[in-house]
Amino acid sequence: MSMITKILRDESGATAIEYGLIAALVSVAAIAALTAMGTSLETMFTRVSNELEGAVNGSG
Repeated sequence: MSMITKILRDESGATAIEYGLIAALVSVAAIAALTAMGTSLETMFTRVSNELEGAVNGSG
């Protein structure tokens, strides 16, 4: 009987599940943020790349 009580009071599995859910939520938020910024970042990196190419070729 004490073993059943011990198993019912053990919350380590619940804690692991909670940490997993928090990690999943953070991942979803990061993916959403990066997706929203994707076009902006692509434009910025393209502009920087073009400026660097111009500086190397002597036209910038």
